[in-house]
Amino acid sequence: MSNGQIDRIIIGAEELFMQAGIKSVTMDDIARHLGMSKKTIYHFLNDKNDLVMALVKKKLAEDEEQMNNIISTSLNVIEEMINMMKCSEEIFGRINPIVIHDMQKYHPDAWAEFQRFKSEVLVKTLEELLIKGIKQGFIRSDLDVKIMAKMRVNQVEMGFNTVIFPVAQFSPWKVQYQLLEHFNYGICTLEGHKLLDQYKEANTGQSKFLKEA
Repeated sequence: MSNGQIDRIIIGAEELFMQAGIKSVTMDDIARHLGMSKKTIYHFLNDKNDLVMALVKKKLAEDEEQMNNIISTSLNVIEEMINMMKCSEEIFGRINPIVIHDMQKYHPDAWAEFQRFKSEVLVKTLEELLIKGIKQGFIRSDLDVKIMAKMRVNQVEMGFNTVIFPVAQFSPWKVQYQLLEHFNYGICTLEGHKLLDQYKEANTGQSKFLKEA
């Protein structure tokens, strides 16, 4: 029962954070949103920092599971990259950049957990994808996979920087899509470009997915 209650609190908080950012949402707001007393929330979570940390851990675990599922079900690295783009569209489409800013500025422990995930999970996963792609002949063999993996992971964070990309002028998803597409085409061989184009066409309904690489 307690796990169910905690999940309900985390999901409710996430809904409000995505709308208004973290800083402007109070524990009273969350309690009202959920129709429960603030005392009940504090029975499960110590404070707002504790809540933000619980939310971050939950979302990172979900993201890692989703990435692993994409990797295990894709035929080759190009399909992995396309599936990652589709997955990213859903994730980035609902993220409010203010959430990233607020977490970095007001919740350093949660931000540190995000940075740990970025360096230990995301970079490692991308390095493995690039190495596999080189072996398959779709990724350029002259790349330094460690440099490219770190660059790509930090591109994502940069895309949410509202100083560089003000929300009033740029769609967060469009920014992320452009950065990802630029990266994908930059790392591919000519064969990788061809396959990437074919998968992209398939995803826009212009042709069928390839059955094999």
